[in-house]
Amino acid sequence: MIRVGITIGDINGIGPEIIIKALSDNRMLQDCVPIIYASTKTISYHKKAIGNQEFSYQSCKSASEALPKKVNIVNVWNDEIEFELGKSTETGGKYAYLSLEKATEELAANKIDVLVTAPISKDGIIKAGFEFPGHTEYLAHVANQEEALMLMVGGNLRVAMVTSHVALKDVPAQLTKEKIVRKLSMLENSLKKDFKIVRPKIAVLGLNPHAGEKGKMGQEEQEVINPAIQEMKSGGSMVFGPYPSDSFFGSSSLTEFDGVLAMYHDQGLTGFKALAFDEGVNFTAGLPIVRTSPDHGTAFDIAGKNKASEQSMRSAIYAAIDIYRNRQFMKEINANPLPISKGENTKGKASKKEEV
Repeated sequence: MIRVGITIGDINGIGPEIIIKALSDNRMLQDCVPIIYASTKTISYHKKAIGNQEFSYQSCKSASEALPKKVNIVNVWNDEIEFELGKSTETGGKYAYLSLEKATEELAANKIDVLVTAPISKDGIIKAGFEFPGHTEYLAHVANQEEALMLMVGGNLRVAMVTSHVALKDVPAQLTKEKIVRKLSMLENSLKKDFKIVRPKIAVLGLNPHAGEKGKMGQEEQEVINPAIQEMKSGGSMVFGPYPSDSFFGSSSLTEFDGVLAMYHDQGLTGFKALAFDEGVNFTAGLPIVRTSPDHGTAFDIAGKNKASEQSMRSAIYAAIDIYRNRQFMKEINANPLPISKGENTKGKASKKEEV
């Protein structure tokens, strides 16, 4: 059984509610061992807030004590907390941070297999000492990597971003050919390893209206984006564009691609959420670990009102399980490739890896 670590997110938001609702479906326990990083007091409070007294769980000190067929809670703290549902506070950020730290610690120790994170309040967690723009950057730091790839997944729709948590005014300066090539390579590798797509086809969006219209509305397409696309193509990758983002998500072209690379956060997420909001998942690609999360935020306006949908959280858990299994499968089939005999004519033939 795959051990799924789940962070609680901001305790004053909808994170606890969607976790409780998603794991109240006992069918979830057939596919994984869920382990929530919080406290039984926190879960008990949110059970009462949404009127779900039937949700059951068992308490443990570490994921190594987690039991199958049960919801497990690792007691990261035992504090008496004053909840302020619907508000972004330093207290809410503090416990979200403690939950995340403990979960990543146990992920590094191989006590859990994958990580699913509930929404955090950037303002609250930064007040509590968090020094990163978001989960993506934090996990890249923990994995000792300079960057990771924010990849939104909903069914066959997969949208990645060159820049993620960056002010719009700073985006053009951060777009370089080298950075776009790195992100395209990360996306291509993830599509192969995490989604078992042997020859992924990737669409690249332009930065400016009408993808610059040959320089009339901006030079980034001609000077930065196109050269990156051509470099990827010269290496044998199936990368196309740049496409105008305003029409791309509503066109039939969308179904022709396995992945899409947007230049900035809202460019990619606006189209993605319009098409896959209820079941969308945020996946941190390009790391040795598997981390997913719902594609929405803390939704303070409905916290504690029993109005939040758990579908995206459920999808995030299943996506983490699927990606973990795909990685294990790809690792197994590539572990002992058959050697090519000397003198064998391989011209025009696919390699063993390409035939999978």
